[in-house]
Amino acid sequence: MSVLTFTVIGDPAPQGSKRHVGHGVMIESSKRVKPWREAVAAAAFKARNGQPPLDGPLVLTVTFYLPKPASLSRRVLEMGPFRKPDLDKLLRSLNDALETSGAVASDARIVRIVAEKRFTPITGHAGAEVKVEAVG
Repeated sequence: MSVLTFTVIGDPAPQGSKRHVGHGVMIESSKRVKPWREAVAAAAFKARNGQPPLDGPLVLTVTFYLPKPASLSRRVLEMGPFRKPDLDKLLRSLNDALETSGAVASDARIVRIVAEKRFTPITGHAGAEVKVEAVG
């Protein structure tokens, strides 16, 4: 297997800062991160279909579909989601889930990323379309 493609249904959540709760314990600042990472890991694990993790240099292509806020002007809808969540933080949670699922040997193997945020189509669901491809 040199290419892995899958769709994740769910609310993309950024992996932001952690906060210290005492005795050396750190927790995620956002409660939405855990369910999102679990959804990504489950979809990646299913798409893997028992194949070994992708290893070597990898290219990640991902489109995040974010829910449209209730009150946005037509101009903003046409421009797309240029506000929070940050794209780099969405990638951080996705990459960690790819590694947790065993889809990739390590997220450090990703040498190129093509990523974008879009609003969810009217008939679609929030989530992400993901493609991980071995290169070389």
